[in-house]
Amino acid sequence: MFADSLCGSGEHAPHNAMSAPGEVARFHDRCSDLMRELLDALAEAPDQPRSFPQIEDAIGWPRRRIASVLGGVSHLRHTEFGGRRPYHFHDERQAASGRWEMWMDAGQARAVRAAR
Repeated sequence: MFADSLCGSGEHAPHNAMSAPGEVARFHDRCSDLMRELLDALAEAPDQPRSFPQIEDAIGWPRRRIASVLGGVSHLRHTEFGGRRPYHFHDERQAASGRWEMWMDAGQARAVRAAR
């Protein structure tokens, strides 16, 4: 079902997704504790796009916390990483759930697990 999206087709801004393990590890090191918690949760389910509420439920977070955490890391992403991010997105038009979804690919997940 997600084969096309995992290959880049249908992904929101695929050029912003990090692929270099060192860059992913550096992002993990530089971000907030909450962002690290989100990255760790995404690394536990690589290649599985999930809606924000599904991820928040898995972490035990209240609704809309992911949006807040992503807003908080925006400055870091843009000033230190050129807007790049160690995860992938589908927007609501591209996602099977009809909501924003995010995931890590297997390489990103390995880099996050190694950075812990």
